[in-house]
Amino acid sequence: MYKLLIKPIFFLFEPERIHHIVFKAIKFLCSIPGVAGLLKSIYVVNDKRLERKLFGLTFPNPVGLAAGFDKDAKLFDELGYYGFGFIEIGTLTPKAQPGNEQPRMFRLPEDEALINRMGFNNGGVDAAVERLKKRKTKIIIGGNIGKNKVTANEDAVSDYEKCFEALFDHVDYFVVNVSSPNTPNLRALQDKEPLTKLLLRMKELNAQKKNPKPILLKIAPDLTNEQLDDIIGIVASTKIDGVVATNTTISREHLRTPKERLDACGAGGLSGKPVAQRATEVVKYLSERSGRSFPIIAVGGIHTAEDAIEKLDAGASLVQVYTGFIYEGPGIVKRINKGLLKSM
Repeated sequence: MYKLLIKPIFFLFEPERIHHIVFKAIKFLCSIPGVAGLLKSIYVVNDKRLERKLFGLTFPNPVGLAAGFDKDAKLFDELGYYGFGFIEIGTLTPKAQPGNEQPRMFRLPEDEALINRMGFNNGGVDAAVERLKKRKTKIIIGGNIGKNKVTANEDAVSDYEKCFEALFDHVDYFVVNVSSPNTPNLRALQDKEPLTKLLLRMKELNAQKKNPKPILLKIAPDLTNEQLDDIIGIVASTKIDGVVATNTTISREHLRTPKERLDACGAGGLSGKPVAQRATEVVKYLSERSGRSFPIIAVGGIHTAEDAIEKLDAGASLVQVYTGFIYEGPGIVKRINKGLLKSM
């Protein structure tokens, strides 16, 4: 029904506009008595075999929602009714910022992909915290944190510190995002020296807490093998808890979308099926070269159960969807979990 009827209607609207319309519709529907229970009965797969224990957390299933969908922590409870094992909010920054000029998100239907150059648009971490304080469910929530656009890279650590401190009591794990291609010079923070400094500071703050939270690093798919070796070394030296692989790519190779339409879209990160192979390669490389020494959350081009199984076989412990959720619809999590059970 989603692909035949609902998606064609959604795709008539500009992507960012329909995103906000759908958010409001879901919020309203879930406020009606009985709707939450109905959604859970349709979409949630309860089976102990799907559970994953990582970072001291018990994930009811390994399929999460990637950061970027619920940037401002406005719909985490309601999205949990669609069967997700965990929700990652953000990317959040210390101060509110509008992000890049619109239009800044584009569909590539021929490739089942998206291009976005959102630029960490969000209402600021403090506003998100106020919503997180009203959390109604026990859904596991990750906090994806970044720096403001106006903050120079040499001062970036301070932005991550502020987000970490503000969110600490309200999320279950953290993801340090230095890999978005849409904030100028952000990816330079993936270099060995600044990244090590940043992660050591996060670990230092974490160690001061009574109950430290897991800290993960989100990396780009465009890193070379030598840079991935650096990431493995940094994870080992800083003793962070894991890696999220991968963010969107700046590559435009092997796309079916005509070049003139790609040129009209302009710069931005590409997500969806075209990034699937590279994301799997990164997961496999990190897993094998590190001797599976740290958990990996795989994201990139997961649209089916087979895609998720491919990532898990490559060495991932959990998976996340975003573009697949948009193209495949709300039943994607159930279909993936059912597929995982069949493969066991």
